[in-house]
Amino acid sequence: MSVAVSSTVSSLISAQSRTFLARQPRSRALHDRALRSLAGGATSSWQIAAPQPVWLSHGAGSQVYDVDGTGYVDLHGGYGVSIVGHAHPAVVAAIRERAGRGTHFAQPTEDAIVVAEELSRRFSQPLWRFANSGTEATMDTVHLMRAVTGRDLILKVEGCYHGHHDSVQVSVLPDADEVGPAERPAASAANTGIPQAIRDLVIVVGFNDLDAVRRALVEHPGQIAGMILEPVMMNAGIITPLPGYLDGLRELLHAHGALLAFDEVKTGLTAGPGGATALYGVTPDLVCLAKALGGGVPVAAIGGSSDVMGAIADGRYEQVGTFNGNPLAMATARAVLTEVLTADAYARLGALTARIADGVRAAVDGCGWQVVTVGAKGCLTFAPEPPRNYRDFLRVDGDLSHAHWLVQHNNGVFLPPWGKSEQWLISVQHSEADVDRFVANVGLFVRALGAAGE
Repeated sequence: MSVAVSSTVSSLISAQSRTFLARQPRSRALHDRALRSLAGGATSSWQIAAPQPVWLSHGAGSQVYDVDGTGYVDLHGGYGVSIVGHAHPAVVAAIRERAGRGTHFAQPTEDAIVVAEELSRRFSQPLWRFANSGTEATMDTVHLMRAVTGRDLILKVEGCYHGHHDSVQVSVLPDADEVGPAERPAASAANTGIPQAIRDLVIVVGFNDLDAVRRALVEHPGQIAGMILEPVMMNAGIITPLPGYLDGLRELLHAHGALLAFDEVKTGLTAGPGGATALYGVTPDLVCLAKALGGGVPVAAIGGSSDVMGAIADGRYEQVGTFNGNPLAMATARAVLTEVLTADAYARLGALTARIADGVRAAVDGCGWQVVTVGAKGCLTFAPEPPRNYRDFLRVDGDLSHAHWLVQHNNGVFLPPWGKSEQWLISVQHSEADVDRFVANVGLFVRALGAAGE
Protein backbone atom coordinates (compact mmCIF):
# COMPACT_ATOMS: atom_id res chain seq x y z
CA MET A 1 0.00 0.00 0.00
CA SER A 2 1.37 3.41 -0.93
CA VAL A 3 1.89 6.11 1.69
CA ALA A 4 -0.97 8.14 0.21
CA VAL A 5 -3.40 5.21 0.26
CA SER A 6 -2.31 4.23 3.77
CA SER A 7 -2.99 7.77 4.98
CA THR A 8 -6.41 7.70 3.31
CA VAL A 9 -7.34 4.43 5.01
CA SER A 10 -6.09 5.68 8.38
CA SER A 11 -8.22 8.81 8.05
CA LEU A 12 -11.27 6.72 7.22
CA ILE A 13 -10.66 4.40 10.20
CA SER A 14 -10.34 7.39 12.54
CA ALA A 15 -13.54 8.99 11.31
CA GLN A 16 -15.51 5.76 11.36
CA SER A 17 -14.20 4.86 14.84
CA ARG A 18 -15.51 8.15 16.20
CA THR A 19 -18.92 7.42 14.68
CA PHE A 20 -18.83 3.88 16.08
CA LEU A 21 -18.15 5.06 19.64
CA ALA A 22 -20.71 7.86 19.50
CA ARG A 23 -23.44 5.35 18.57
CA GLN A 24 -22.74 3.01 21.50
CA PRO A 25 -22.53 4.76 24.87
CA ARG A 26 -24.32 1.89 26.64
CA SER A 27 -21.81 -0.61 25.25
CA ARG A 28 -19.03 1.60 26.58
CA ALA A 29 -20.64 1.69 30.02
CA LEU A 30 -21.05 -2.09 30.10
CA HIS A 31 -17.48 -2.57 28.95
CA ASP A 32 -16.18 -0.31 31.71
CA ARG A 33 -18.28 -2.22 34.25
CA ALA A 34 -17.17 -5.61 32.85
CA LEU A 35 -13.51 -4.74 33.31
CA ARG A 36 -14.07 -5.05 37.06
CA SER A 37 -15.34 -8.66 36.93
CA LEU A 38 -14.58 -10.18 33.50
CA ALA A 39 -10.94 -10.65 32.52
CA GLY A 40 -10.30 -8.19 29.73
CA GLY A 41 -13.91 -7.02 29.90
CA ALA A 42 -15.32 -9.83 27.73
CA THR A 43 -16.19 -13.52 27.82
CA SER A 44 -13.71 -14.48 25.06
CA SER A 45 -10.53 -12.79 23.91
CA TRP A 46 -11.89 -12.82 20.36
CA GLN A 47 -14.73 -10.52 21.43
CA ILE A 48 -12.24 -7.75 22.17
CA ALA A 49 -11.69 -5.60 19.10
CA ALA A 50 -11.08 -1.94 18.37
CA PRO A 51 -12.56 0.49 19.02
CA GLN A 52 -14.55 -1.40 21.69
CA PRO A 53 -16.55 -4.63 22.13
CA VAL A 54 -20.17 -4.52 20.95
CA TRP A 55 -22.58 -5.62 23.67
CA LEU A 56 -25.73 -7.20 22.25
CA SER A 57 -29.23 -7.40 23.69
CA HIS A 58 -31.06 -9.89 21.48
CA GLY A 59 -31.56 -11.30 18.01
CA ALA A 60 -34.62 -12.02 15.90
CA GLY A 61 -34.68 -13.51 12.42
CA SER A 62 -31.82 -12.02 10.44
CA GLN A 63 -31.23 -9.16 12.87
CA VAL A 64 -29.27 -8.53 16.06
CA TYR A 65 -29.72 -5.59 18.40
CA ASP A 66 -27.11 -3.92 20.56
CA VAL A 67 -27.72 -2.62 24.09
CA ASP A 68 -28.10 0.89 22.70
CA GLY A 69 -31.16 -0.25 20.77
CA THR A 70 -29.60 -0.27 17.30
CA GLY A 71 -30.54 -3.09 14.95
CA TYR A 72 -28.19 -4.69 12.43
CA VAL A 73 -28.40 -7.19 9.61
CA ASP A 74 -26.44 -10.02 11.20
CA LEU A 75 -23.81 -11.36 8.82
CA HIS A 76 -21.47 -12.06 11.75
CA GLY A 77 -23.44 -15.22 12.47
CA GLY A 78 -21.63 -15.91 15.73
CA TYR A 79 -18.46 -16.97 13.87
CA GLY A 80 -20.37 -19.42 11.70
CA VAL A 81 -22.99 -20.67 14.15
CA SER A 82 -26.18 -18.89 13.14
CA ILE A 83 -27.06 -20.38 9.77
CA VAL A 84 -30.61 -20.81 11.12
CA GLY A 85 -30.75 -17.12 12.08
CA HIS A 86 -32.04 -16.04 15.48
CA ALA A 87 -34.99 -17.45 17.40
CA HIS A 88 -36.00 -19.70 14.52
CA PRO A 89 -39.45 -21.07 15.37
CA ALA A 90 -38.36 -24.71 14.96
CA VAL A 91 -35.37 -24.22 17.25
CA VAL A 92 -37.36 -22.27 19.83
CA ALA A 93 -40.01 -25.01 19.87
CA ALA A 94 -37.38 -27.73 20.30
CA ILE A 95 -35.72 -25.89 23.20
CA ARG A 96 -39.02 -25.16 24.89
CA GLU A 97 -40.29 -28.73 24.57
CA ARG A 98 -37.03 -30.27 25.76
CA ALA A 99 -36.60 -27.82 28.66
CA GLY A 100 -40.01 -28.82 29.94
CA ARG A 101 -38.92 -32.46 30.12
CA GLY A 102 -35.45 -32.01 31.60
CA THR A 103 -32.20 -30.79 30.07
CA HIS A 104 -29.54 -33.07 31.53
CA PHE A 105 -29.34 -36.71 32.59
CA ALA A 106 -25.81 -37.82 31.58
CA GLN A 107 -27.62 -40.65 29.78
CA PRO A 108 -28.53 -40.87 26.07
CA THR A 109 -31.84 -39.82 24.57
CA GLU A 110 -33.42 -40.94 21.29
CA ASP A 111 -32.65 -37.61 19.64
CA ALA A 112 -28.96 -38.56 19.67
CA ILE A 113 -29.71 -41.53 17.40
CA VAL A 114 -31.71 -39.38 14.99
CA VAL A 115 -28.93 -36.79 14.80
CA ALA A 116 -26.24 -39.45 14.25
CA GLU A 117 -28.31 -41.12 11.53
CA GLU A 118 -28.81 -37.83 9.70
CA LEU A 119 -25.13 -36.92 9.97
CA SER A 120 -24.22 -40.36 8.64
CA ARG A 121 -26.41 -39.72 5.61
CA ARG A 122 -24.96 -36.28 4.96
CA PHE A 123 -21.27 -36.92 5.60
CA SER A 124 -20.91 -40.59 4.60
CA GLN A 125 -19.47 -41.52 8.01
CA PRO A 126 -21.11 -44.51 9.71
CA LEU A 127 -20.31 -43.84 13.37
CA TRP A 128 -20.59 -40.69 15.50
CA ARG A 129 -19.97 -39.31 18.96
CA PHE A 130 -20.86 -35.93 20.41
CA ALA A 131 -18.99 -33.23 22.30
CA ASN A 132 -19.62 -29.62 23.29
CA SER A 133 -17.32 -27.43 21.16
CA GLY A 134 -15.13 -27.50 18.12
CA THR A 135 -12.10 -27.59 20.39
CA GLU A 136 -13.35 -30.78 22.03
CA ALA A 137 -14.11 -32.36 18.66
CA THR A 138 -10.66 -31.71 17.21
CA MET A 139 -9.02 -32.77 20.49
CA ASP A 140 -10.75 -36.15 20.37
CA THR A 141 -9.88 -36.43 16.68
CA VAL A 142 -6.16 -35.94 17.32
CA HIS A 143 -6.34 -38.42 20.21
CA LEU A 144 -8.10 -40.95 17.99
CA MET A 145 -5.55 -40.69 15.19
CA ARG A 146 -2.77 -41.35 17.69
CA ALA A 147 -4.66 -44.13 19.46
CA VAL A 148 -5.51 -46.02 16.27
CA THR A 149 -2.09 -45.74 14.63
CA GLY A 150 0.11 -45.93 17.72
CA ARG A 151 2.04 -42.93 16.40
CA ASP A 152 2.73 -39.54 17.99
CA LEU A 153 3.36 -37.00 15.22
CA ILE A 154 0.61 -35.10 13.43
CA LEU A 155 0.60 -32.91 10.34
CA LYS A 156 -1.08 -29.52 10.59
CA VAL A 157 -1.59 -26.81 7.99
CA GLU A 158 0.11 -23.47 8.48
CA GLY A 159 -2.44 -20.85 9.54
CA CYS A 160 -5.30 -23.26 10.33
CA TYR A 161 -7.16 -22.87 13.61
CA HIS A 162 -8.52 -26.04 15.22
CA GLY A 163 -9.44 -24.83 18.69
CA HIS A 164 -7.35 -24.09 21.74
CA HIS A 165 -6.11 -27.45 22.99
CA ASP A 166 -2.34 -27.90 23.15
CA SER A 167 -1.84 -30.19 20.15
CA VAL A 168 -3.16 -27.67 17.64
CA GLN A 169 -2.04 -24.39 19.18
CA VAL A 170 0.79 -24.35 16.68
CA SER A 171 1.11 -22.06 13.64
CA VAL A 172 -2.38 -20.56 13.88
CA LEU A 173 -1.91 -16.89 12.96
CA PRO A 174 1.87 -16.47 12.88
CA ASP A 175 3.32 -13.12 11.88
CA ALA A 176 5.48 -12.89 8.78
CA ASP A 177 8.65 -12.97 10.87
CA GLU A 178 7.54 -16.18 12.60
CA VAL A 179 6.60 -18.42 9.68
CA GLY A 180 10.04 -19.70 8.68
CA PRO A 181 10.89 -20.97 5.19
CA ALA A 182 7.98 -21.87 2.92
CA GLU A 183 9.22 -25.42 2.34
CA ARG A 184 9.53 -26.02 6.11
CA PRO A 185 7.16 -23.72 8.03
CA ALA A 186 8.01 -23.07 11.66
CA ALA A 187 5.99 -24.77 14.40
CA SER A 188 5.50 -21.48 16.23
CA ALA A 189 3.40 -21.46 19.39
CA ALA A 190 0.02 -19.81 18.87
CA ASN A 191 -0.33 -18.88 22.52
CA THR A 192 1.63 -18.73 25.71
CA GLY A 193 1.63 -21.88 27.82
CA ILE A 194 2.30 -24.28 24.94
CA PRO A 195 5.34 -26.44 25.83
CA GLN A 196 8.11 -27.05 23.32
CA ALA A 197 7.52 -30.77 23.82
CA ILE A 198 4.02 -30.36 22.34
CA ARG A 199 5.27 -28.30 19.40
CA ASP A 200 7.84 -31.00 18.63
CA LEU A 201 4.97 -33.39 17.90
CA VAL A 202 3.50 -31.16 15.17
CA ILE A 203 4.85 -30.90 11.62
CA VAL A 204 3.58 -27.81 9.83
CA VAL A 205 2.92 -27.81 6.09
CA GLY A 206 1.46 -25.24 3.72
CA PHE A 207 -2.11 -25.46 2.42
CA ASN A 208 -2.44 -26.76 -1.13
CA ASP A 209 1.11 -28.18 -0.94
CA LEU A 210 1.12 -31.93 -1.58
CA ASP A 211 4.89 -32.00 -1.99
CA ALA A 212 5.36 -30.78 1.58
CA VAL A 213 3.13 -33.57 2.89
CA ARG A 214 4.96 -36.15 0.80
CA ARG A 215 8.31 -34.93 2.09
CA ALA A 216 7.17 -35.02 5.72
CA LEU A 217 5.88 -38.57 5.37
CA VAL A 218 9.15 -39.73 3.81
CA GLU A 219 11.29 -37.97 6.40
CA HIS A 220 9.30 -39.43 9.32
CA PRO A 221 8.54 -43.01 8.25
CA GLY A 222 6.04 -44.80 10.48
CA GLN A 223 5.82 -41.85 12.87
CA ILE A 224 2.94 -39.69 11.58
CA ALA A 225 -0.48 -40.57 12.96
CA GLY A 226 -2.41 -38.37 10.57
CA MET A 227 -3.19 -34.91 9.31
CA ILE A 228 -5.88 -32.51 10.47
CA LEU A 229 -6.91 -29.60 8.28
CA GLU A 230 -9.80 -27.42 7.28
CA PRO A 231 -10.75 -28.65 3.80
CA VAL A 232 -11.45 -24.98 3.10
CA MET A 233 -9.29 -22.64 5.15
CA MET A 234 -11.53 -20.27 7.10
CA ASN A 235 -9.13 -18.80 9.60
CA ALA A 236 -7.64 -16.75 6.78
CA GLY A 237 -10.66 -15.35 5.00
CA ILE A 238 -11.62 -18.18 2.65
CA ILE A 239 -8.95 -20.24 0.87
CA THR A 240 -10.27 -23.05 -1.28
CA PRO A 241 -8.43 -26.30 -2.10
CA LEU A 242 -6.86 -26.62 -5.51
CA PRO A 243 -8.22 -29.41 -7.74
CA GLY A 244 -6.81 -32.75 -6.65
CA TYR A 245 -5.44 -31.47 -3.33
CA LEU A 246 -7.87 -33.19 -0.95
CA ASP A 247 -7.88 -36.41 -2.99
CA GLY A 248 -4.11 -36.32 -3.09
CA LEU A 249 -3.86 -35.91 0.67
CA ARG A 250 -6.00 -38.96 1.32
CA GLU A 251 -4.00 -41.06 -1.12
CA LEU A 252 -0.62 -39.94 0.26
CA LEU A 253 -1.54 -40.38 3.91
CA HIS A 254 -3.11 -43.79 3.45
CA ALA A 255 -0.10 -44.99 1.48
CA HIS A 256 2.00 -44.25 4.57
CA GLY A 257 -0.44 -45.73 7.10
CA ALA A 258 -1.62 -42.29 8.31
CA LEU A 259 -5.14 -40.91 8.68
CA LEU A 260 -6.92 -37.87 7.25
CA ALA A 261 -9.18 -35.70 9.42
CA PHE A 262 -11.32 -32.81 8.18
CA ASP A 263 -12.04 -30.02 10.64
CA GLU A 264 -15.46 -28.98 9.36
CA VAL A 265 -16.33 -26.89 12.40
CA LYS A 266 -16.76 -23.89 10.08
CA THR A 267 -17.65 -25.58 6.78
CA GLY A 268 -19.92 -28.31 8.12
CA LEU A 269 -23.54 -27.44 7.16
CA THR A 270 -22.53 -23.97 5.89
CA ALA A 271 -20.66 -25.18 2.79
CA GLY A 272 -23.68 -27.33 1.95
CA PRO A 273 -25.86 -30.04 3.47
CA GLY A 274 -22.86 -32.38 3.71
CA GLY A 275 -20.23 -29.73 4.26
CA ALA A 276 -16.98 -29.64 2.31
CA THR A 277 -16.89 -33.44 2.46
CA ALA A 278 -19.84 -33.68 0.08
CA LEU A 279 -18.99 -30.50 -1.82
CA TYR A 280 -15.57 -31.79 -2.89
CA GLY A 281 -16.43 -35.49 -2.91
CA VAL A 282 -13.57 -36.56 -0.63
CA THR A 283 -14.45 -38.59 2.47
CA PRO A 284 -11.80 -38.44 5.22
CA ASP A 285 -11.25 -40.95 8.01
CA LEU A 286 -12.61 -38.48 10.57
CA VAL A 287 -14.70 -35.32 10.43
CA CYS A 288 -15.28 -32.70 13.14
CA LEU A 289 -18.47 -30.63 13.35
CA ALA A 290 -19.71 -27.91 15.73
CA LYS A 291 -20.95 -24.32 15.37
CA ALA A 292 -23.92 -24.48 12.94
CA LEU A 293 -25.00 -27.93 14.12
CA GLY A 294 -26.64 -26.70 17.32
CA GLY A 295 -28.64 -23.75 16.03
CA GLY A 296 -27.08 -21.56 18.72
CA VAL A 297 -26.80 -24.22 21.43
CA PRO A 298 -23.27 -25.55 22.16
CA VAL A 299 -22.74 -28.93 20.52
CA ALA A 300 -20.07 -30.74 18.51
CA ALA A 301 -19.74 -34.06 16.73
CA ILE A 302 -17.01 -36.44 15.62
CA GLY A 303 -17.79 -38.83 12.78
CA GLY A 304 -15.57 -41.48 11.30
CA SER A 305 -15.07 -44.79 9.59
CA SER A 306 -15.86 -48.05 11.34
CA ASP A 307 -12.16 -48.83 11.58
CA VAL A 308 -11.31 -45.59 13.37
CA MET A 309 -14.43 -45.14 15.47
CA GLY A 310 -14.18 -48.82 16.37
CA ALA A 311 -11.45 -47.74 18.80
CA ILE A 312 -14.19 -46.03 20.79
CA ALA A 313 -16.62 -48.91 20.42
CA ASP A 314 -14.16 -51.51 21.71
CA GLY A 315 -12.75 -49.33 24.48
CA ARG A 316 -9.27 -48.69 23.11
CA TYR A 317 -10.07 -44.97 23.29
CA GLU A 318 -12.48 -43.51 25.84
CA GLN A 319 -14.36 -40.55 24.41
CA VAL A 320 -16.09 -39.06 27.44
CA GLY A 321 -17.79 -35.92 28.71
CA THR A 322 -20.54 -35.17 31.19
CA PHE A 323 -22.41 -33.02 28.69
CA ASN A 324 -21.76 -35.13 25.57
CA GLY A 325 -25.07 -35.74 23.81
CA ASN A 326 -26.82 -33.38 26.21
CA PRO A 327 -30.60 -33.67 25.64
CA LEU A 328 -31.03 -29.95 24.94
CA ALA A 329 -28.23 -29.97 22.36
CA MET A 330 -29.56 -33.11 20.71
CA ALA A 331 -33.08 -31.72 20.49
CA THR A 332 -31.90 -28.52 18.80
CA ALA A 333 -29.51 -30.37 16.48
CA ARG A 334 -32.37 -32.64 15.43
CA ALA A 335 -34.55 -29.63 14.64
CA VAL A 336 -31.73 -27.94 12.70
CA LEU A 337 -31.03 -31.02 10.58
CA THR A 338 -34.54 -32.30 9.97
CA GLU A 339 -36.70 -29.15 9.99
CA VAL A 340 -34.55 -26.14 9.09
CA LEU A 341 -31.61 -27.07 6.84
CA THR A 342 -33.66 -28.72 4.12
CA ALA A 343 -32.99 -28.94 0.40
CA ASP A 344 -35.24 -25.92 -0.17
CA ALA A 345 -33.32 -23.96 2.46
CA TYR A 346 -30.02 -24.67 0.73
CA ALA A 347 -31.45 -23.67 -2.64
CA ARG A 348 -32.49 -20.34 -1.16
CA LEU A 349 -29.10 -19.86 0.51
CA GLY A 350 -27.47 -20.50 -2.86
CA ALA A 351 -29.57 -17.83 -4.52
CA LEU A 352 -28.75 -15.27 -1.82
CA THR A 353 -25.05 -16.12 -2.04
CA ALA A 354 -25.07 -15.57 -5.79
CA ARG A 355 -26.88 -12.27 -5.31
CA ILE A 356 -24.45 -10.92 -2.72
CA ALA A 357 -21.38 -12.10 -4.64
CA ASP A 358 -22.54 -10.57 -7.93
CA GLY A 359 -23.45 -7.34 -6.18
CA VAL A 360 -20.13 -7.00 -4.37
CA ARG A 361 -18.13 -7.81 -7.50
CA ALA A 362 -19.95 -5.04 -9.33
CA ALA A 363 -19.42 -2.62 -6.45
CA VAL A 364 -15.65 -3.22 -6.30
CA ASP A 365 -15.07 -3.47 -10.04
CA GLY A 366 -11.73 -1.88 -10.80
CA CYS A 367 -10.49 -1.99 -7.19
CA GLY A 368 -8.46 -5.17 -7.64
CA TRP A 369 -10.12 -6.97 -4.72
CA GLN A 370 -11.44 -10.53 -4.56
CA VAL A 371 -14.87 -11.96 -3.68
CA VAL A 372 -14.76 -15.57 -2.51
CA THR A 373 -17.77 -17.68 -1.49
CA VAL A 374 -18.26 -21.26 -0.34
CA GLY A 375 -21.85 -22.20 0.40
CA ALA A 376 -23.48 -19.69 2.73
CA LYS A 377 -20.17 -18.04 3.64
CA GLY A 378 -18.16 -15.45 1.79
CA CYS A 379 -15.59 -12.72 2.14
CA LEU A 380 -14.24 -9.62 0.45
CA THR A 381 -10.48 -10.10 0.27
CA PHE A 382 -8.37 -6.97 -0.11
CA ALA A 383 -5.69 -8.50 -2.32
CA PRO A 384 -5.03 -8.55 -6.08
CA GLU A 385 -5.24 -12.36 -6.31
CA PRO A 386 -7.23 -14.96 -4.34
CA PRO A 387 -4.95 -16.42 -1.63
CA ARG A 388 -3.94 -20.06 -2.12
CA ASN A 389 -2.23 -20.50 1.25
CA TYR A 390 -1.55 -18.69 4.50
CA ARG A 391 1.45 -16.82 3.16
CA ASP A 392 -0.70 -15.31 0.43
CA PHE A 393 -3.17 -14.33 3.14
CA LEU A 394 -0.47 -12.41 5.01
CA ARG A 395 -0.45 -9.98 2.08
CA VAL A 396 -4.16 -9.21 2.49
CA ASP A 397 -4.60 -5.62 3.66
CA GLY A 398 -5.70 -5.67 7.30
CA ASP A 399 -6.30 -1.91 7.50
CA LEU A 400 -8.69 -1.97 4.56
CA SER A 401 -10.44 -4.93 6.15
CA HIS A 402 -10.90 -3.05 9.43
CA ALA A 403 -12.09 0.10 7.67
CA HIS A 404 -14.64 -1.95 5.73
CA TRP A 405 -15.86 -3.57 8.96
CA LEU A 406 -16.38 -0.14 10.56
CA VAL A 407 -18.29 1.21 7.56
CA GLN A 408 -20.55 -1.84 7.48
CA HIS A 409 -21.18 -1.64 11.22
CA ASN A 410 -21.94 2.08 11.23
CA ASN A 411 -24.40 1.51 8.40
CA GLY A 412 -26.39 -1.34 9.86
CA VAL A 413 -24.54 -4.57 9.02
CA PHE A 414 -22.85 -6.60 11.76
CA LEU A 415 -19.75 -8.55 10.67
CA PRO A 416 -17.10 -10.42 12.67
CA PRO A 417 -14.69 -7.87 14.14
CA TRP A 418 -11.60 -9.71 12.88
CA GLY A 419 -12.44 -8.71 9.32
CA LYS A 420 -9.30 -9.94 7.55
CA SER A 421 -9.57 -13.43 9.03
CA GLU A 422 -13.32 -13.98 9.05
CA GLN A 423 -16.29 -14.36 6.71
CA TRP A 424 -19.89 -13.30 6.34
CA LEU A 425 -22.59 -15.92 6.92
CA ILE A 426 -26.01 -15.85 5.32
CA SER A 427 -28.78 -17.54 7.30
CA VAL A 428 -32.04 -19.12 6.23
CA GLN A 429 -33.83 -16.06 7.63
CA HIS A 430 -31.99 -13.46 5.58
CA SER A 431 -33.79 -11.69 2.76
CA GLU A 432 -32.74 -10.11 -0.51
CA ALA A 433 -33.06 -6.72 1.19
CA ASP A 434 -30.59 -7.86 3.85
CA VAL A 435 -27.88 -8.86 1.38
CA ASP A 436 -28.59 -5.79 -0.72
CA ARG A 437 -27.81 -3.62 2.30
CA PHE A 438 -24.40 -5.27 2.59
CA VAL A 439 -23.76 -4.66 -1.11
CA ALA A 440 -24.86 -1.03 -0.82
CA ASN A 441 -22.46 -0.57 2.10
CA VAL A 442 -19.59 -1.94 0.01
CA GLY A 443 -20.34 0.76 -2.53
CA LEU A 444 -20.45 3.32 0.27
CA PHE A 445 -17.07 2.06 1.48
CA VAL A 446 -15.51 2.47 -1.96
CA ARG A 447 -16.87 6.01 -2.20
CA ALA A 448 -15.74 6.82 1.36
CA LEU A 449 -12.20 5.78 0.47
CA GLY A 450 -12.28 8.15 -2.44
CA ALA A 451 -13.66 10.99 -0.34
CA ALA A 452 -11.11 10.43 2.43
CA GLY A 453 -8.31 10.69 -0.12
CA GLU A 454 -9.45 13.99 -1.58
